[in-house]
Amino acid sequence: MIIPHKQIDAETLQNLLEEYATRDGTDYGEREVSLEDKVANLRRQLESKQVVIWFEPGEESVNLVLAEDVPKDLPGGGSF
Repeated sequence: MIIPHKQIDAETLQNLLEEYATRDGTDYGEREVSLEDKVANLRRQLESKQVVIWFEPGEESVNLVLAEDVPKDLPGGGSF
């Protein structure tokens, strides 16, 4: 289900974005990008609704996913 980012406490959202930005597989190739820039980029993507916060109840996990990848036919899908 989609969790609207504006409903998340500011500190919690910051922690989520920092954790996501430092995960393995989220590097930016050969150029160095600061954590601050990565988080700012993720915030822009959330604001523009390119990316959404997805909570998977069965796994009790939270992830950032492309909005276009959210299944529209699942409960909580496509409603942002």
